[in-house]
Amino acid sequence: MSKKGLSESDICMKFINPAIETAGWDLQTQVRRELTFTDGKVIVRGKLWKRGKKKRADYVLYWKKNLPIAVIEAKDNKHSIASGMQQALGYADCLDVPFVFSSNGDGFQFHDRTGLGDQTESTLAMEEFPSPELLWERYRKWKGLEAAPALEVVTEPYHEDATGKAPRYYQRVAINRTVEAVARGQDRILLVMATGTGKTYTAFQIIWRLWKGGHKKRILFLADRNILVDQTKTNDFKPFGAAMTKVQHRNVDKSYEIYLALYQAVTGTEEEANIYKQFSRDFFDLIVVDECHRSSAREASAWHDILRYFSSATQIGMTATPKETKDVSNITYFGEPVYTYSLKQGIEDGFLAPYKVIRVDIDRDLEGWRPERGAVDDLGADIEDRIYNQKDFDRILVLNKRTKLVAEKVVEQLEANDPYAKTIIFCEDIDHAERMRQAIVNANPERAQEDLRYVMRITGDNPEGKAQLDNFIHPEERYPVIATTSKLMTTGVDARTCKYVVLDQRIQSMTEFKQTIGRGTRLYPDAAKLYFTIIDFKKATELFADPDFDGEPVVIIDDDGTVIEPGEDETTPPATGDEEDTGEDGDEDGGDDWTPIDPTDDPDGTGPTKYYVGDVEVSIVAERVQYYGQDGKLITESLKDYTRRGVLEHFRTLDGFLKTWKTADRKQVILDELLDKGIIIEALQEQAGRDMDPFDLICHIAFGQPPLTRRERALGVKKRDVFTKYGEQARKVLEALLDKYADEGIGPIEKMAVLNVQPFNEMGTPIELVRLFGDKSAYQQAVQELEEALYSVPSEGAA
Repeated sequence: MSKKGLSESDICMKFINPAIETAGWDLQTQVRRELTFTDGKVIVRGKLWKRGKKKRADYVLYWKKNLPIAVIEAKDNKHSIASGMQQALGYADCLDVPFVFSSNGDGFQFHDRTGLGDQTESTLAMEEFPSPELLWERYRKWKGLEAAPALEVVTEPYHEDATGKAPRYYQRVAINRTVEAVARGQDRILLVMATGTGKTYTAFQIIWRLWKGGHKKRILFLADRNILVDQTKTNDFKPFGAAMTKVQHRNVDKSYEIYLALYQAVTGTEEEANIYKQFSRDFFDLIVVDECHRSSAREASAWHDILRYFSSATQIGMTATPKETKDVSNITYFGEPVYTYSLKQGIEDGFLAPYKVIRVDIDRDLEGWRPERGAVDDLGADIEDRIYNQKDFDRILVLNKRTKLVAEKVVEQLEANDPYAKTIIFCEDIDHAERMRQAIVNANPERAQEDLRYVMRITGDNPEGKAQLDNFIHPEERYPVIATTSKLMTTGVDARTCKYVVLDQRIQSMTEFKQTIGRGTRLYPDAAKLYFTIIDFKKATELFADPDFDGEPVVIIDDDGTVIEPGEDETTPPATGDEEDTGEDGDEDGGDDWTPIDPTDDPDGTGPTKYYVGDVEVSIVAERVQYYGQDGKLITESLKDYTRRGVLEHFRTLDGFLKTWKTADRKQVILDELLDKGIIIEALQEQAGRDMDPFDLICHIAFGQPPLTRRERALGVKKRDVFTKYGEQARKVLEALLDKYADEGIGPIEKMAVLNVQPFNEMGTPIELVRLFGDKSAYQQAVQELEEALYSVPSEGAA
């Protein structure tokens, strides 16, 4: 057989494998074949979801395990040598490798991203494939890792255990770039990774490699939430074992090597509370700051004080949302991120859950409310005469019927879909969270009676609620189902099964918005959690339209062009009436001594904190559903309009679509291409009718053609008696295929496996049935003729 007749797999085995092995690559330890490195984007339409195409590299070449340096994209010999280059460059960019090859078995097209070669792209003969040593030497020079000490650092192995857990591709990139930065002597490093992408596991591997090789001997891991520290210690950092301790109860033991601590546990307003100063300034070699974006004015001072004190240590900041304001700048302190893995990229790769948004507009939120002159609230307080609007509700003015309406809407959504779907309702403050808890109980008393924990307020002041936090986030625990909260659960809560994020909180900070949305972004297929729903009552999701939502962080520049350092023009944010579980003021056990504002308190004699009004009617005036689109933006158009636009982008005319459909060996290939554009045929069938063929759905929705049902198409073929050239038994097989098509669609009859199921297995074995047509190719030709007949049935020809 000529080379042109060989498959891509044959080209790999007969030509590419021998070429790279001859160049000195070990096919067992240095070469990975057909490496799938994404999970495929989850596409959601209505209540249905599907996975998109996964990214898979034909070859990834490694200097050592977890140190990839090259990719090869293979094609069959009908393609040119360079035809796979653009695809390979995309993979190389994801995998962070500099050397890119494409081959059809005649030679290699070589693209050098380092800029250190004679030219960027060149053609090599098969026998000219470069050796591992040649590429590694150029890689080292490109990365600035030519010195021997630096090489020891970057080649230190990853931690491996019996579970076989391995870093995802982006985690490996983050780990390698960070370790390489340390090896080059960089002492301030910033990593940006979206919520749910495994920052703590990434931090563990970084610390493990630096610690295990003796490059960093004593390490401090700083966080601002007890739950973050405890989860880290018992989960990802567990392999450190006896070398690790958590700093608590203001006790310092200098005999350990890995220290986990809350900022608040090692600092305080009084000098004696700053127990971090019991360590010498050079005690730690490495400090990792988790969630380094989180800082009020006081917290910023605390962690900056710690980092300044241990200024000789290498310091790594990790965050999902780098904070760049006049008051706080992660970039000014740590420098530009060495790597960024965004929410958008995580969703695109299928590692994070996409979202749909149910936007609910309430009349009083849009129109405002003004009390009558001399009006008093339910507690007898005079209500200030002015117009109250959305920014006032539940902070200054409480409309009890509004709270009731929101609770009823949430209950309605859960009862219509899954009454036990884990749900977090974000409220303005603790008082609002408690009222919302009560409103949910009253809106759904049956569920509340099933278990007292059906809905719980989980806030920083409430020990009973906080005690249920682990149960809420545990995948196997049914209760609590609904958590009402304010600030406590915005970060650091690994709620993998959370399916609903309800926003009845006015959010104007992009950092806080990202963190809040992040509570739902984790995937958990075991519990059918492939996407999550945001129910927005306060227009918070308008921030999705902000260019900064998933863009790169930008340092704040003053009018005169100077970078504003953290602390300049610093202001303290106003109290919200809801403290977080941070353990401030030395309470490293979680801030349980905090007391919420009592709405009836009147310390200044100026009136209550809030007005409570129970007789103002409220109603929903608008509701719409939006989906996460292919470009990362929310789709507001109808499913049919979105499908029409997507199909017309792919097929400009009806004739073009008909030609492609009728000549395709497998129709599923076309449907897969449309799926990659976010078009789920099953979702259309939910709306237009499950008995319609995808062909008819597309022709009808995109091109305005009258549709037929599958049964009408099958009947049209039977009427035309198009199988007369086949024997009686073969005709029975084809007629059964038509019936199978009418019942289930085109997909099953395109697969040979259909011959294993009823009624075919009653007619004979698959081999016997195929022999009725002559051989396998003749059977497949008959199926293709059947499909041509099906799609030749005109609309007016149906009975």
